[in-house]
Amino acid sequence: MPIRLAESYAVRMADLRDLKKLKARLKTIVEYKNKVFGAVYGAEPMNADEIFEKCKSYADKLLPFIADTTEYLHTAITSGKSILFEGAQGSLLDLDHGTFPFVTSSNSSSLGMPAGCGVPAKLVDKFVGVVKAYSTRVGAGPFPTEQENETGQYIRDKGNEYGTTTGRPRRCGWFDSVAVSYAVTIGAIDSVAMMHLDTLAGLKELKICRAYKINGREKTFFPANTEKLLQASAVYETVPGWDEDLSEVTDFYDLPANAQDYICRIEELISRPITVIGVGPKRSQTIFR
Repeated sequence: MPIRLAESYAVRMADLRDLKKLKARLKTIVEYKNKVFGAVYGAEPMNADEIFEKCKSYADKLLPFIADTTEYLHTAITSGKSILFEGAQGSLLDLDHGTFPFVTSSNSSSLGMPAGCGVPAKLVDKFVGVVKAYSTRVGAGPFPTEQENETGQYIRDKGNEYGTTTGRPRRCGWFDSVAVSYAVTIGAIDSVAMMHLDTLAGLKELKICRAYKINGREKTFFPANTEKLLQASAVYETVPGWDEDLSEVTDFYDLPANAQDYICRIEELISRPITVIGVGPKRSQTIFR
């Protein structure tokens, strides 16, 4: 009788509950992997018993925290509890719907929520998208609004756009409404929270990308083909900036007129309301509309 690969060559958290079966499974897995790694990479063979001892130590620490999370979540929903799901990374890093191959290994848009936790998207009351008042990207990949100049450095320094752990500088550029419109469309986003509005203070003019120009034609829907995206140039609208410090503002209508106009124009371009605005790193520096 053939053995299914999913059962034989993978270990899941639930397997830590039955160490006897896990030990037998690991022997099968290691025997297979040693053949593959040895033939392909010339790697030294792994020891199944050593790996089992590591897994056993993990089990001792993790077992109190392991549960059937799908059952847990659906029980909570049935009992009327509120649940907050938080996505990781960004929509354009989504394995299937991002800028492939410059993506991560999972569905990092809201499309990954049902697959990741077993809760259907139709049970979610509201999806909130989180964006910055400008655009950033980490590492390689297409970035039509990138500013490799003084403006990009200004945004990077003022917004502290450096990796938290590595200190690696992030690529910075103008707000890209084409990319954000795509993200809110595929993600069924209801409203948007915009962070770092304060970072743009001090710039005399701001630019908003309203379309891409590819092969001489304007396009407002994000292209699926990365090669086309690499050829895209941003089509901008230029709006006036502001000099005022926003860090103490707590009401939308107390923002400088140009900052209000900037928010409103982006709302028009992405067809979603911006209901939360960040004007600083503290919780108190959040404007709710």
